Amino acid sequence: ALDARTRLEVRAQLRRHLAEFEAVAVLVTHDPLDAMVLADRLVVVEDGSVVQEGGPADIARRPRTDYIARLVGLNLYRGRAEGHTVRLDAGPGITTTEDLSGPVFVAFPPSAVTLYDERPAGSSARNLWRCEVAGLESHGDQIRVDLTGELPLAADLTTVAAAELGLHPGARVWAAVKATQTHAYPA
Repeated sequence: ALDARTRLEVRAQLRRHLAEFEAVAVLVTHDPLDAMVLADRLVVVEDGSVVQEGGPADIARRPRTDYIARLVGLNLYRGRAEGHTVRLDAGPGITTTEDLSGPVFVAFPPSAVTLYDERPAGSSARNLWRCEVAGLESHGDQIRVDLTGELPLAADLTTVAAAELGLHPGARVWAAVKATQTHAYPA
C-alpha cells in the first residue's frame, strides 16, 4: 500500500510509461481509479465472468452491473422504458429526458439527489421518493447518505446540509432527482 501522494506520483509515472510503450500492456487492478486513469480499454470481471468491456468513459457513463455502478459512483436501476418513464423491475418509476422503449438501465450520480425533511412544495424535480436514512459516511467535506424505502439510493450532501437536515440512521426524508440529472440507455 502506498500513501496518497506516492500513489499519485506512481500512477502518473506509470501512465507516462504506458503512453510511450509501443506494444499491448495488460494491467490487472482492483483499484477503479487506476483502471480509469491508466487504461485505454477496460475488461470488467465479476465472479470470474466478463460483464462489460469498452473504453473507460463509456463504462463510467453506461455501467451494466450494480458492481460497476458502485465503482464509478452511480445509482443504477433496471427497468422498461415507455417514452420518458422507466418502470423499474423493483420499485417505482423514474422519469428521464430520454425517449426510449424496451429494457433499459437508468443511472444518476449521488450528487444529483436532493434531500428534504418534508415533501417539497413546488419542486421542479420529476422524481420524488419517500426514504429512510440507513447510514451516513463521511468523505471529506461530503456525507454519503445511504437510503432505503421506495427506491434504495445513495445521496451526497455537504456536511452543512446533512447537519441542517438533522440526518441520522432511521430519519425519514424525501429524495428528489430532476429528470435532466438521469441517464437512461438500452439494457
